[in-house]
Amino acid sequence: MSDHLVIMAGGVGSRFWPMSTPQRPKQFIDVLGCGRTLLQSTYDRFCGVCPVENTWVVTSEAYAELVREQLPEIPAGNILMEPCRRNTAPCIAYVSWRIKCVDPHANIVVSPADHVVMNQQEFQRVVRSALHFTSETDAIVTLGIKPTRPETGYGYIQADLSASCARNKEIFQVDGFREKPDADTARRYIAQKNYFWNSGLFIFRVSTIINALRIYAPEISTIFESLQNVYGTSDEQAIINEQFPQCPSISIDYAVMEKADEIYVFPADFGWSDLGTWGSLIERMPRDMQGNAAIGENVRLYDTRNCIIHTTDERRVVVQGLDGYIVAEKDDTLLICRLADEQLIRQFSEE
Repeated sequence: MSDHLVIMAGGVGSRFWPMSTPQRPKQFIDVLGCGRTLLQSTYDRFCGVCPVENTWVVTSEAYAELVREQLPEIPAGNILMEPCRRNTAPCIAYVSWRIKCVDPHANIVVSPADHVVMNQQEFQRVVRSALHFTSETDAIVTLGIKPTRPETGYGYIQADLSASCARNKEIFQVDGFREKPDADTARRYIAQKNYFWNSGLFIFRVSTIINALRIYAPEISTIFESLQNVYGTSDEQAIINEQFPQCPSISIDYAVMEKADEIYVFPADFGWSDLGTWGSLIERMPRDMQGNAAIGENVRLYDTRNCIIHTTDERRVVVQGLDGYIVAEKDDTLLICRLADEQLIRQFSEE
């Protein structure tokens, strides 16, 4: 049995405007100022876990060239293009059927392209352990992140911690998935100790996920199962362009995870963040004594606190007298916005 990596890179998020735009979403930019984009960093953290020839990227037709530029080592045929957005269930169904045609015994780990992991060694240990577990069972495993605060921006996984799995003492049965809670509910989740952030990372055998889709999402499964003679041929893209829009827009959580029985969670702690906001970015960055995170070659801060400065295109930046602000510059656009008001950024980007 061989291990395959699937990176979902079709998102259009522009919350990190002016760095990210609909033409170049956040997964294709160097958010952390480390010299690698989020997509490249996602690929990097799986090196040594899944071979490059078993690495697949599902993205929009509009971003396929960006994927090729940033990950030239991936075989061209392993970059799958969606003609339109249909959420994660059709995405996973398409790539699963595509993998099954070349490796019917594949073991798969699915990862979003735009997350951050700080402890790569622990991350790889957890993923390898989960892959070993799914290779021996018909289980679907999701990685649950041990929460550090009552976060309202994440979905939660409720686990049955009364007994672990016989084959892996770190893995537990899932009792349920919970939507993003309000603050009081999030605090209750934290107090109960058996709720974990939903990372959106899934691990399963290809036969397991295909069987689950057949049972719980037949309207999706039927489309991709009917194309088995098309995958890998010169007709694949044209037919996918015709058939893919017929899929309902639904997440894999709603389509399968909340309905199936053999769903498990691996509670883990490897410094994870989905980087959905500037606020989540500043929490993952090194900060000075005044709580500032600065990404740029020559940033000078005076009487400034709790700010994030992202100005990699400027040779010198001086900020004085700010508290709790975002300062970001890209392509001749400068953003100065209160962190507390960052929900307005989408409005700014559309003006």
